[in-house]
Amino acid sequence: MKTIVKLYTRKGCHLCENGKSILLKLKEKWDFHYVEADIDESDELTEKYGIMIPVIEVDGEEVQFGQIDEWTIEEALSKTAKLLS
Repeated sequence: MKTIVKLYTRKGCHLCENGKSILLKLKEKWDFHYVEADIDESDELTEKYGIMIPVIEVDGEEVQFGQIDEWTIEEALSKTAKLLS
């Protein structure tokens, strides 16, 4: 089963745009399904993630929020890949 990487975001968020760029770059190297969710489309998500965005989940597990760095996401992808092999 393919790893799912989900980005919780909102329009006008520069940190979110940076996180998205990092994920799209990593997608060139890692085989995962990318999903993006705008928290402003859900009261529940806005309440849960309002001040935390961007938030990145790998297979349902929150792995990073706020300032996103490539190393942390790649480490989470590496752990997931080892679990699948």
